[in-house]
Formats: sequence, C-alpha cells, structure tokens
Amino acid sequence: MHEVIRRFEQERWTAGVVGLGYVGLPLAITAANAGLDVIGFDVSAPRASDLSEGRSHVEDVDDETLRAALAQGARFTAESEMLADADAIFICVPSPLGRNRQPDLSYIEAAADTVANVVRSGQLIALESTTYPGTTDDILIPAVTGGGLRLDDDVFVAFSPERVSPGDGMKTGEIPKVVGGVSPLSTKVAAAAYGRLVADVFPVSSAKAAEMAKLLENTYRAVNIGLINEMAQLSHELDINIWEVIDAASTKPFGFQAFYPGPGVGGHCIPLDPQFLAWRAREANFATRFIDTAEQVNSKMPSYTADRVADALNRAGKPVFGSRILGVGVAYKPNVGDDRESASIQVLDLLAARGAHVLVHDPLVDSDRLPYETVTSLAGLDDIDLVVILTDHDVVDYQALVQLGPPVFDTRNALARRGVDAPNVEVL
Repeated sequence: MHEVIRRFEQERWTAGVVGLGYVGLPLAITAANAGLDVIGFDVSAPRASDLSEGRSHVEDVDDETLRAALAQGARFTAESEMLADADAIFICVPSPLGRNRQPDLSYIEAAADTVANVVRSGQLIALESTTYPGTTDDILIPAVTGGGLRLDDDVFVAFSPERVSPGDGMKTGEIPKVVGGVSPLSTKVAAAAYGRLVADVFPVSSAKAAEMAKLLENTYRAVNIGLINEMAQLSHELDINIWEVIDAASTKPFGFQAFYPGPGVGGHCIPLDPQFLAWRAREANFATRFIDTAEQVNSKMPSYTADRVADALNRAGKPVFGSRILGVGVAYKPNVGDDRESASIQVLDLLAARGAHVLVHDPLVDSDRLPYETVTSLAGLDDIDLVVILTDHDVVDYQALVQLGPPVFDTRNALARRGVDAPNVEVL
C-alpha cells in the first residue's frame, strides 16, 4: 500500500477547505465529525470571524453544530498561509456563468493561486466546484507543480463534485462521492481521503469523467424539467390537468420518473451547470440540442407564468396594471431561504413591469434582499386581487391563503398536495 494512501485511510490528518459557503462549510463540519483536524479558509475575513465565534451563515449548518466542530478543534481563517498545515485541500468555491453565459473560472483560478502558494509535498488537492471537463487538469496541475513538485511523487490532484442539496436534510457524509484523479494513483489517494468523510466513494477513471458526471446529473434534471414544463403548457391548451397526468404516469413501476412543472428553474445548479457542458461542446464543434431546447423552454417559463397570471386576472375582470398581487414563496426551491437565480422573482419582476403592485410572503427569505413590500402575516389581507404560489414552503398557511378570497394561481400544485380544495384555485 502506498504510504500516502495508508496515512489518509488510517491516521488522523488535517483537512483544509477553501471556500466556506453552502458546500465548503458542511464539508468542514463533516471532516470535524470524522475526527479529523480542520482548517477552513475563506477570503472574507468577516465570514471567517463569524464562524470562529460560532455564527453560521449556512442554513444546513446551525450554530450548535458549528460550535461542536469548534470544540473539536476546527479552525476558520482568512489567512491562506494556514493551509500549508493541511494534508488535503478541498476547493469549494463558486463557479458561476459570466454575462454571456460562458463559464466564469475566476474563483477557481484564484483558489488555484492560493493553493500554489501553500502546496507542499504529500498533499492532496481536490476540486469540488462544478466546471467543464478538463478544468482540473488545465488549472490545478500547473498550479501545484509550478514550484517544482512532481505529480504523483510529491502531490496528488483530483476532482470530486459537490452534491449538497440544501433544505433536504441529507448530510454531506451520507451522500456518495464520485472521485476522479488526474492519474490512477491520484484517484486512489483521493478515494482514501474521501473514504474518511463519506460512507460511499465511487472512483472513476479520470478527473474529466468526474467533471462530466456532475454535469450529466444536473443536465438530466434540466432536460426532464424542460420536458415536463412543455407538457404542462400543452396540457393547458388541451384542457388537461398536468398534475393528474403525472400522478397517473407515476403508477408505472418502471421506466418513468416523475418531474414536475413550475414557474421556471432557479438556484445555483440546474440553470447553470448544463451551460458549462454546452459551452465546452461548442469548443469541440458539437451541438447540444437537448440542452439548448431545455434551456429555451425553461427560460421562458417565468414569462409563460406571468401570462397565465394575467389571464386569471382577466377572468376576474381586472387588468394586471394596478392590481395587487401577492407572491407566495420567492426562494428557488421549497423550504430554503436561498433566492439565487430564483424563477419566482423573475415572475414577480415581469408582473411589476406590467404595472402590478407586488407584495411578497416568504417566511424563509430575508426581506432585506427583496425589492418588494413583504407581508409577514396573512391575517387582515383583504385588498389582494390575486395570489400566486411560486415556491411551496411547508411553513406557509395554505388554508389561510385560499380563505383570503381572491383567485389563487398555484404553480406548484401546493394546495392539492396538501388536501386544500377551493373553487378559487387554478393550477399551472
């Protein structure tokens, strides 16, 4: 057995985490809970300070859990030099799209520069940020070997895609990890390290294969959501309830997996990750027809939803202009307070642009981030012209919503799924 593999499998070692957001912080906590030493680095000094004092900014890591990790010896810092003490450095930084929807690798490149300044013999460097195939080879290998260290002799490099799902209750250590090194030995070293963090590790032949696996996971979802969104529009034209159709199709015990329509696709993965693959494909002169079609359908859902809201108001004898519309739920998914890339907000923006007076009820999203008047209580709301349910948090009082009286346009089938039936409800 290689000495580095033995050390990662059997000894107490130090995990360094670069980027302490929704991916990096849970990973750092997982490492601490596994009995490892932890050094968490973030470029934000205030964030590192808050974490050091037991104040978490990540919903899936409460303050009590964070304080327990601190008691186990976890350290959080804005001083990158401390990462030199880490035996494995896990890079968990953002990987957004640029203005023209091309990959923005600036965060990964900055993290690579940080690692290049601290890398030492015996370290594993693993990238977790979602990116296109080839990034780990093209950016991390030069960064870690530029100072004279030799790949597989002195330092090991791998890619292991993050798989967190905020709000779903699954812990990082419970989710299987795909691991692909830039060489067979780097794969084995990375698998040994991740084997101390998660219950199941699935090694693949290369970092490129691991990068591609992550993009396939989310492209699969984007394409199927695009399909069901198109089916929802067709079903409306044919006067068919798409939610009933999905329930019926779901009775088949094989060959079908249920996806559900909605006002659009939001968050930090589904709208973005397929575009990494589409961009890389264009470089290879390859047309990604399914990805492009799904993108077209999904990106138009906010506009389609706004049109359906306008139709519902028209049937009530009211124009969009001047109507008071209550948007319920503006997070990108249920039961989280994250509104990044939220399609719900896009719908409300479109309605506001048509002259509607928009109000928002979302008990989970910080009202300071929203450009609209927020409603904390549904009691006494007697001047609303229409309610549109955009994100179906469990904490919302849906019975109270339908009792407000005006038409309710439900884009998530939230009411029927909760047994709330009322004549003033219309579904997407």
